[in-house]
Amino acid sequence: MKHFSRVISGLVLLTALALPTFTTPATAQNSSQTATFHNPLLPTGPDPWVVTRNGFYYYMNTTGRNLTVWKTRDITDLAHAEKKVVWTPPATGPYSHDIWAPELHFIDGKWYIYFAADAGQNESHRIYVVENPSADPLDGNWTFKGKVADATDKWAIDASVFENKGQKYLVWSGWEGDTDGEQRIYLAHLKNPWTVDSKRVQLSYPQYPWERVGDLLQRPAMPHVSVNEGPEILQHGQDIFLVYSGSACWTDYYELGVAQAKSSANLLDPASWSKFDHPFFKQDRDAGVFGPGHNGFFKSLDGKEDWIIYHANPATNEGCGGKRSPRIQPFTWNADGTPNFGKPLSTDTAIRKPSR
Repeated sequence: MKHFSRVISGLVLLTALALPTFTTPATAQNSSQTATFHNPLLPTGPDPWVVTRNGFYYYMNTTGRNLTVWKTRDITDLAHAEKKVVWTPPATGPYSHDIWAPELHFIDGKWYIYFAADAGQNESHRIYVVENPSADPLDGNWTFKGKVADATDKWAIDASVFENKGQKYLVWSGWEGDTDGEQRIYLAHLKNPWTVDSKRVQLSYPQYPWERVGDLLQRPAMPHVSVNEGPEILQHGQDIFLVYSGSACWTDYYELGVAQAKSSANLLDPASWSKFDHPFFKQDRDAGVFGPGHNGFFKSLDGKEDWIIYHANPATNEGCGGKRSPRIQPFTWNADGTPNFGKPLSTDTAIRKPSR
């Protein structure tokens, strides 16, 4: 549940090539500063999302009030990126409030943004999508395509979409029934980018202790909520990984869990998925990173590096508010084919910029 809630420039490189081969300490320091960055990318930005296309990074995060897209060739300099509000909800109605977790996807030659919204009460949260046929999502017009829901039409947030073997799928976080208390991860097949044409199937629920941290002692009517949310798909070779956020975002224990399936399997069969019993990415108090979660994945512009983007708090007990900031870091792969996200890096750590 939500409560909102630099690569050396060509000129410098050419100049360096024209100089003698020795490097002064000052020059080395300047080069290091140019080639590295520090997290966070922005002071605030919960539920961050990045997609690359045609030499640009496109970024979004939850604003709560609209859909805003950032565009840049340097994701580490997001603060100076071009940005534009591309869609604003109506003042009233079922999708007028609490615009959460937007994701920008390019599907079948058009841009789509999936997001959750409600009518002013959390219980009415559902998933919606807008469409833009322009080559650049900052150009053209965005058309509201409607609600994206399975036949049950239950509470739903944090939608993401992916393709496998020519088929499209929607994955999201939802309630089993009509009341709060536990969030689960569901999957359904898409007929097209805005139409679900299968039953929803449950892929994950909060079953392990590490994903059941979520006390709300100040709310006696519901003193605890167990959470699986923010599902993202990471495809690697013949493997499909479902990476989700476990435990509540209002705790420091918001962490990333993983389930795995083969790309050749029937993804709508829950038996095709195997869930790991431990988190793959979690808080690091020594690094000053708390509640890292609601992630996404992207490639460097040259397609050679894998990166994870996520939000985290800079101190303990800061909850689901505006102090959640977007951070990125590269990740690798283990010998068994599973992703290795490492530990969240501190804001004091200089990180080499994505390759170009």
